[in-house]
Amino acid sequence: MNRKVFPLVLIIIFIFNTLNFSQSLKPTSNASSWFKLIKQDLRAGEHHKRHSDIFGKSVDGYNSFIIRAIDIVQSKAMDGGGYFAQLNADPPEAPTGYSLQLFNSKLIEPARTTSYCSGSTYSVFVEAMNLIFPDRKLDDEKIELLKMQEPDGGRREDHVKMWGEWNADGFGNHFALVQYSQVGKRVKPDEAKPGDFMNISWKTGGGHSVIFLGWYVDEEGKKNVVYWSSQKATNGFGDQVIPLERIEEICVVRLTDPEKIFSFTPPQKMFYGVKGDKINW
Repeated sequence: MNRKVFPLVLIIIFIFNTLNFSQSLKPTSNASSWFKLIKQDLRAGEHHKRHSDIFGKSVDGYNSFIIRAIDIVQSKAMDGGGYFAQLNADPPEAPTGYSLQLFNSKLIEPARTTSYCSGSTYSVFVEAMNLIFPDRKLDDEKIELLKMQEPDGGRREDHVKMWGEWNADGFGNHFALVQYSQVGKRVKPDEAKPGDFMNISWKTGGGHSVIFLGWYVDEEGKKNVVYWSSQKATNGFGDQVIPLERIEEICVVRLTDPEKIFSFTPPQKMFYGVKGDKINW
């Protein structure tokens, strides 16, 4: 290549990448109808780093960073890494199985290499923020509000600061993203896009914290939801397909105002009576 042409090519590539990045710095648009997947979309299986290729192509705005962040977290344990959730365990349960940092500030140094659902989704949230704001910093006070463990390495209890709200029983994504930090907004099930944070309430009781990937009708005609999270069935981090008939209700929250992570003030009072949505698909 001509020596004079090569620098010009680099400049064009830089401008193109910069424009693409800036165009992604906006809230993701709603699905016009239920976001349906086809069988080919599930071809990568439970454990893979192709979420951005498969699901990201249909997503604009901040959710594209969420999808990329799934691949970052999954890469920490390509076999899933193991699932473990038990209060009062010794050593303590690990929400996520690796040393998680936000803007180069450590949020947790886990005592285990395993994970559980809310820890996996919080990890994706953090890694997405690292992608959206690659050159930013938070002061020590804000970092403390976002940490996943106490200074002595012990468990940060439910409803204590950002992670405590995220990890709490009920619709933790709403508690943490909509109320506590004000960086997200709730969306309806039929508006959900890949990369939205979803809490599931099971008909049998209990719940699950996941990242929505799509709705799917299987070969038997059953309706399902496809998501990424940490669960026993996938040995930790991985994609899962679950029949809607098992789900009582859900709450879907989208990252819409990530810049508020630098300025939010925790509310003096939280509302925990958030009601879920039925999936009327």
